[in-house]
Formats: sequence, C-alpha cells, structure tokens
Amino acid sequence: MKFFSWGTHAFAKAKGVVFIRTTIIIAVVFSMVACSSAKRMGYFQDVPDSLTSKAVAQAVYKSPTVQVDDILQITVQTLDPGATMAINQPNSASWPLAGSGAASGTPGGGTGAAVVPNTGSAVSGFLVDHDGNIELPLVGKVQVKDKTTDEVRELVRQKAAQFYKDPVVNVRLANFKITVLGEVNRPSTYIMPSEKVTLLDALGMAGDMTIYGRRENVMVIREENGQKQFARFDLNNSNLFTSPFYYLKQGDVVYVEPNKQKVTGTDVSAVRRISIITAVTTLAIVLLTRIK
Repeated sequence: MKFFSWGTHAFAKAKGVVFIRTTIIIAVVFSMVACSSAKRMGYFQDVPDSLTSKAVAQAVYKSPTVQVDDILQITVQTLDPGATMAINQPNSASWPLAGSGAASGTPGGGTGAAVVPNTGSAVSGFLVDHDGNIELPLVGKVQVKDKTTDEVRELVRQKAAQFYKDPVVNVRLANFKITVLGEVNRPSTYIMPSEKVTLLDALGMAGDMTIYGRRENVMVIREENGQKQFARFDLNNSNLFTSPFYYLKQGDVVYVEPNKQKVTGTDVSAVRRISIITAVTTLAIVLLTRIK
C-alpha cells in the first residue's frame, strides 16, 4: 500500500514537473514570437538605439517634367487684380480626369477641373493637349511638354509681360497623383500637395502600413517611356534613402505586400485545416489524460 502511495505521489510529482516545463517552454515561445513581431513592426532597424545622429546619403531629387494630359494651375498677378481676371478665371472650369469618371467639360487642350476618387479634391487648371501645349486667354499657346514647372513659369511670365506690367506668375502641377495599394490603412489615389514627394510621404498620406504589411518588401511601380519599372524597398534598412525611386514621380504606384499571417488568416481552407487539427489534438490529449 505504501509502495502504491509512493508511486502515485511520484507520478503526480512527475506530472507537475512536466507541467512546469511545458509552461516555461510555452512562455519562451510566446516571448520569442512577440519579440520577432516587434522587430517586424519597426522601420530602419539598422540604426542603433544608442545612436544620437547618423548621416545617410540621399538620392538626388529631380523636378518632374510636364507631360501630355497633365493639368497645370497657373495664376498671373499684377498690381491690378481685375486686369488678370480673364487669365485666372478658367482655372475653375470643369474637366474629366483619367480614372475619375465622367465630368462636364469642353474637349480640347483648354482648361478644366476634376475630382480624383476617394480624395474629395477638385483638380482644376489648364490641360496639356496632345501636342504638349496649353492655351491661355490673351497670352495664347505655350509649349510646356518636358519642361519643369519653373521653366513653364518663366515662359508664361515672358509672354504675359507683353500684356501686363511686371506680372508675377505661379505654376503648379495640379494632378500630381500617387496611388497607394495593399496593406495600408487608407489605400487610395492621392493628389499630393507638393511635387517633391517621397515614399515615406505617400505611406504617411495613406495612414501608414497595417500590422500585416511586409516592411521588408514594399514595391514602387513606375511608367517611363512606355515601359513599367519596378523597385523593391526594405524599410528596415536606411539605404532606401539612396534609391532613385525614393522620390516618387507623377503616377507612381506604391504596393505593400501582405505578410504570411494575413495570407493564412484570409485563406478559408487553411483556417479550416487548422481548426480540424486543433480539435483532433485536443481530443487526443483528453483521451490520453483519461487513460492515464
């Protein structure tokens, strides 16, 4: 009887040791998973925590050039605001923008306004026709294709100076749009407030990546000379600042790929298999416990 009691006590003690060890292993595994998840969430992990400052080379910024179907906002200012009303008024006319659906307007290389989906922003200005020209009231046609907005401003100023005294001209690319897709909080097409736009600016506009976004594999898609170009970024590495794709161009698409957790979570068959395996494992554990 004593031997049986001692054996039972030893078995219970052994079960307690196994339980404690199992608990410790599970805790270690969870902590490792939590640490790895935290590591995947951060940006620029190659910069040490103890570092107070670090100089990183940055890509050279090149001003975008005006292309066919772009929309330019142009204003001419003089000491007499009424004198330039004719040239400034058409900036508020209606014009359809590619991908924005139907809108009222007058065909041709004239003026227009458009709304980009999901942005709520009206885009107005002078449309660049297929010959690369815009036509301004009184001033006439101006060749703007392949020129920067600074160059266009100087051209318009020279032409406007024939009709106005000391005109001040402002030119802005009104339809500088960037599309952000994938695992971000607000995927959409955005009209950027500035021509100098970085990859981080676009992600910030889209509300940053979700927890399911692969920070080590962010893609930028660009069309140049009739060809698609692709570039991948690792946001865990500060070398992205040196890439020629770091500064975005008009029409670029930023795509954030989902990680394995998101893919697994949305795969119905995978979830079903996991549920079946979990149920079978639980049943086996219960049966083994009762047999013992």
